[in-house]
Amino acid sequence: MSKIVLIFTFASIIFVPCQGFSKESQRGQVTNLPIPRYVSLKAQEANARRGPSLSHKIDWIYKRKNIPLEIYAEYENWRKVRDFEGLGGWIHYTLLSGIRYVVVKDELLEMRLLPSIDAQVIARVPQHNIATLDKCNIDWCKIVDDGYKGWVLKSGIWGVYENEIKD
Repeated sequence: MSKIVLIFTFASIIFVPCQGFSKESQRGQVTNLPIPRYVSLKAQEANARRGPSLSHKIDWIYKRKNIPLEIYAEYENWRKVRDFEGLGGWIHYTLLSGIRYVVVKDELLEMRLLPSIDAQVIARVPQHNIATLDKCNIDWCKIVDDGYKGWVLKSGIWGVYENEIKD
């Protein structure tokens, strides 16, 4: 009888999908917002700490307002974040904003009038520029950078998820 129970338990672990562990369904224990999610730095400067308190060592200092960050953990008033290079740490929630920005990954990202590879190029956005995220479809995002507003390939920016649609 115990072999049957053991086999049944083993089979259920292997063959039953773990729905509670999908990336889309995770929620922050503090905010109940999706984890991970993108935010931006609303302060001119912010310390990224090794742990979620002021007593923890500062590992990184962000000095670029509006830089997009990805929250991937929460603890009380602290959010664990990473930037487009994978660096980060714990930042106090008051230094973060829900306003979305993106960082240009490509060396000179072509901004187009319409979300099409055949559309007119209206600007070339330099690598590491921070742009305001307006909206996204499956392949393209509309951004605002240095007075220009247009569409860029989603693959050329960091701060939006691959399958994310934003109206």
